[in-house]
Amino acid sequence: MNDFRAALPEAEIYVFDNNSSDDTIKVARDAGARVRQVAYQGKGNVIRRMFADIDADVYVLVDGDDTYDAAAAPKLVDRLVSEALDMVVARRQSSEQEAYRLGHRFGNVVLTRFVASIFGRTFTDMLSGYRVFSRRYVKSFPAHSKGFETETELTVHALELRMPVAEVVTNYKSRPEGSISKLNTYRDGFRILSMIVKLFRAERPLAFYSIGVVVCALASIVMAVPLFQTYFATGLVPRLPTAVLCAALMIFGALFLVCGIVLDTVTHGRAEVKRLAYLAHPASGERADGREE
Repeated sequence: MNDFRAALPEAEIYVFDNNSSDDTIKVARDAGARVRQVAYQGKGNVIRRMFADIDADVYVLVDGDDTYDAAAAPKLVDRLVSEALDMVVARRQSSEQEAYRLGHRFGNVVLTRFVASIFGRTFTDMLSGYRVFSRRYVKSFPAHSKGFETETELTVHALELRMPVAEVVTNYKSRPEGSISKLNTYRDGFRILSMIVKLFRAERPLAFYSIGVVVCALASIVMAVPLFQTYFATGLVPRLPTAVLCAALMIFGALFLVCGIVLDTVTHGRAEVKRLAYLAHPASGERADGREE
């Protein structure tokens, strides 16, 4: 915390405590930070409260585990303001194996590429916990997630509204002695993957339900081909249950298509509302009257 105070001497520092059992609150208050407590467990719940409670022109979000480089904060803020960006992500770079475990690196790469294939390729370190935001980003972010999957939601929100964003390489170091990560590679990896699928369904419903359309239609056609061959050869349909199943699958495919079209229309409406909330605030580096700060 003292490192960030030295790097950003004019910044207001808030510490949001999420039911910690150590001396986090005392240490934070002794260091001069404003402490808020969040009753609901999970990082996503903390971010929801942060974004709701704090009013600022520029927000610097960082995990409180002393692994991120505080000295890089001015560079991240300058990049955001000078280029009028809405989010700058600190891309982690570390030579310490303990700082950035192989399983976490591999999972980050896989999940980041999965998101890029759906929503667009912009980031290479989607799960970084060190970011800088503009006010217009923060006040248009809906914040649905509860846990570590929140970084995925933060990334997709920027990609969905096609916000100007950037990545800056920063150093990443090992945790202090005695500090233990709450991130579980498999459990939280599965939660992040589930969040990606949910966001795919919510933000790209036509593409998502089109998968069901293709699967049902192909299965129906594959099973129907022998039936048609038999019918043209004999004039009979001996396998009636299969014929009924083929028809049912094709109907299911049509229902998936209708659901995708309807939900795609709804999603466009939601996107417009988020876009208007985003545009209600001036860009980074500008005042409300449109002049540069």
